[in-house]
Amino acid sequence: MKVTWEEPRWEDLGWERLAAGVGRCRLPVWDCTVGLVTWPGGALLIDAGSSLAEGARVRREAQALAGRRVDFLALTHAHFDHVFGAAAFAGAYVFAAGAPENESAASTTSSESSEFEKVGREVLRADAVRNGLDARAAEEAADTLVVPHQYVRGNLTVATPAGGPEVVLSSVGPGHTGSDLAVVVRGDGGPAVVFCGDLVEESGEPQAGPDAVPSRWPAALDRVLALGGEDAVYVPGHGAVVDAAFVRAQRDALATRFGVSREPVD
Repeated sequence: MKVTWEEPRWEDLGWERLAAGVGRCRLPVWDCTVGLVTWPGGALLIDAGSSLAEGARVRREAQALAGRRVDFLALTHAHFDHVFGAAAFAGAYVFAAGAPENESAASTTSSESSEFEKVGREVLRADAVRNGLDARAAEEAADTLVVPHQYVRGNLTVATPAGGPEVVLSSVGPGHTGSDLAVVVRGDGGPAVVFCGDLVEESGEPQAGPDAVPSRWPAALDRVLALGGEDAVYVPGHGAVVDAAFVRAQRDALATRFGVSREPVD
């Protein structure tokens, strides 16, 4: 049976189209990005919002856009505004970045420790409340925090059908956190779309919390730039879509800010 597929009507639900089958939504309050990649018979979401209620809203809209449930969920890093909505996506296979020390391995299973276990539910809950999330909503999300099924090290290609987009998950950190995941989408012959998580921020200065690794952040952005190339569309974790020149400028500003010697990384 032939599977038919139509381009989602992104604007009908207030989403921004980035390429054929690729879009994103800027969520309220923290201006956090969630991304969606659709293809015939499949859909992948990037990040899940800051609460179960927000995750449920994203799930409804993503399902309406994709015409099906979300099959895969890629979490860019373990901060509450990106992961607390993940429990709303029951049945989705969840990816996150693995710890960087064994980057030669493509991925590990959920039995191995990750940044999610290192951060812990209570730390995420407290951070959410400190940043203004309702205490009950934060507790509910922490209690149901999703543990990823698979941790990505190096690059991992998501299986899509012939003619569908190429979707590559890449562990590019540490930087903003101890483990940062980027998602690169190529499909219609146009520029690649790179979801950067909070390694890149447009709506304000990049935030470096206690779990940041400032000395390695510029190198992580070198890897992001190598993945997308000069013509790519770069989607920050917060703020408007940017280009390679913006990412390079932010990389250089971070290097200056943290006193990091600039040596590009392959």
